Amino acid sequence: MKKANLIMLGAPGSGKGTRAVALCEILGIVQVSTGDLFRNNIKGGTELGRLAKSYINRGELVPDDVTAAMVKDRLSKPDTAGGFILDGFPRTLAQARALDEILGELGGEISYALYLDVPDGEIVRRISGRMICSECQAPYHREFNPPKSEGVCDKCGGKLFTREDDMPETVQKRLEVFRSTTLPLVDFYKAKGVLVEIPPELSDRGAVADMREVAEKLGLCAR
Repeated sequence: MKKANLIMLGAPGSGKGTRAVALCEILGIVQVSTGDLFRNNIKGGTELGRLAKSYINRGELVPDDVTAAMVKDRLSKPDTAGGFILDGFPRTLAQARALDEILGELGGEISYALYLDVPDGEIVRRISGRMICSECQAPYHREFNPPKSEGVCDKCGGKLFTREDDMPETVQKRLEVFRSTTLPLVDFYKAKGVLVEIPPELSDRGAVADMREVAEKLGLCAR
């Protein structure tokens, strides 16, 4: 099986996480999520975690160099030697260039950047339909996973609500940020010859079967 260093690109709610998990299962590589990196470093009380927390506590964005340092530290671990898939990094052109420097120092390079191009209207439909139980935190969706009784949790009878982050107007703002800061990465990786567009919708076969087909076409695993 060919070593694969991958990036997942796509707007919030595009399905990056589902496909990343599927590829990890198929290729036997590790998923590197920046959200997990922040949580683990902060929880572990590392120097980078304390530094990141100081910005977060002030309501400021964590600088690129701090995020890049966390990514570099993670990619230096032995379990990434067989390949990895980055989810949530890079988000900007500056971060993409920093990643190139990191991989250059580590003796690696990006194999492919996988891009899910999902229409904004579909993203809003997916995210704004999410609901969570106020008591047991069970997740629901108005269209894809509705409760038996409207607004009531099937498991504990708690009241369902939509998080502020999932409100349509908030989702629109998140999409605007994605289009202005992250979308330019599509052209960046296209120019490098490593961009691969993958279908935004899952087939009836599911994520694992779909991503296995993508991996086979790219020569990342045997047919």
